[in-house]
Amino acid sequence: MKIKTIIMGAAGRDFHVFNTYFRDNELYEVVAFTATQIPNIEGRKYPAILAGKLYPEGIPIYTEDMLVDLIKEHNVQQVVFAYSDISHEDVMHKASTVLAAGADFRLMGPKNTSIKSSKPVISVCATRTGVGKSQTTRAVCKYFKQNGKKVVAIRHPMPYGDLSKQVCQRFATYEDLDLHQCTIEEREEYEPHIDNGIVVYAGVDYEVILREAEKEADVIIWDGGNNDFPFYHTDLSIVLADPLRPGHEVLYHPGETNLKMADVIIINKIDSANPADINIVRQNIEKVNPTAQVIEAASPISVKQPDMIKGKRVLIIEDGPTLTHGGMGIGAAFVAAKKFGAAAIVDAKPYAVGSIKETYEKYPHLDKILPAMGYGKEQMKELEETINRIDCDVVLSGTPIDITRVIKPNKPIIRIKYELQEIGQPDLKSVLAKFL
Repeated sequence: MKIKTIIMGAAGRDFHVFNTYFRDNELYEVVAFTATQIPNIEGRKYPAILAGKLYPEGIPIYTEDMLVDLIKEHNVQQVVFAYSDISHEDVMHKASTVLAAGADFRLMGPKNTSIKSSKPVISVCATRTGVGKSQTTRAVCKYFKQNGKKVVAIRHPMPYGDLSKQVCQRFATYEDLDLHQCTIEEREEYEPHIDNGIVVYAGVDYEVILREAEKEADVIIWDGGNNDFPFYHTDLSIVLADPLRPGHEVLYHPGETNLKMADVIIINKIDSANPADINIVRQNIEKVNPTAQVIEAASPISVKQPDMIKGKRVLIIEDGPTLTHGGMGIGAAFVAAKKFGAAAIVDAKPYAVGSIKETYEKYPHLDKILPAMGYGKEQMKELEETINRIDCDVVLSGTPIDITRVIKPNKPIIRIKYELQEIGQPDLKSVLAKFL
């Protein structure tokens, strides 16, 4: 008799766990996925083209609040937890809910879900969302490109559209972003690579994606999402920790897993963190992974038009996931507003509409700052309407993309850029040179 299973996720690791372990496994029947964190994921199906021969009708996706009813309705025997950036305490609250409903609770690790590549793989992961993975990935790609290697980045999944059309996606131009109808969240990860001449792959089936990427790469960079661990066996594991959230490196799932698996740990943002908090992170690294190489780094901001900020009333937009499930209250644009003398930060909250308003209700720690939410065309329109309703002189955008490619604001937008800056030794070059 097959073991009836539900996979809890957020349109990322959940699908990967299914593809690598459950898809053709006759021992199990996956009756449903449940979804959280990502708007408008529920109510869809994991399509037959991805689900395989055992699921000719596909697999339904429900909201996570239906989990207990689904367990009882289908007599589910196990629930697999498969999403990221959640506190250890909250993981166990969910486990308790599952156990009380009568099912087993399961976490699956790298051994059963990682895919082996024929090419060298370097992973860039983190202990929390919003630590600085993206600029680190860009720095790693730049190093190998400058040393004559063909580099391909494979990004952690963000399949928010038609899953059947997102099996394997390749991004090399801005036109590719439009072709695949990318959300703001996807563009934030792909566009900076395109700017640097790096090809990016993403999608849903990471076996298919890997084999395509191998055809044009000497080195593959796993560009991690949230604080998830890699989908591939890695030859060098780089993990970022955040002293602005000291202690979180051992309090969040699966960020602590990354910390313990890391070959290299980058303590980022040391320019804006206080020494006591940096020391907490260092002590935790020493406790759980004393053999890892530790690099200190900063993420300095740059602005082309600082004079447009001084004395102005500014609206601040920051990277959405960093503010929401990342739990941060500020980002690069806030830092720029303070550094360059903004007269006031306008509170975006009273002007929010639709799902943007709902985001503030779901994440009450957000204050004044506007998260760049754009999980689909409707939400992008709501973001645009929210911006256009606000009375301010200028908008400071801390998202790593040119947001005017997808929305049409009625006021000037100033982009705030940031790159990784290593401090002292060892640095990334010394680590990567040994790998090279």
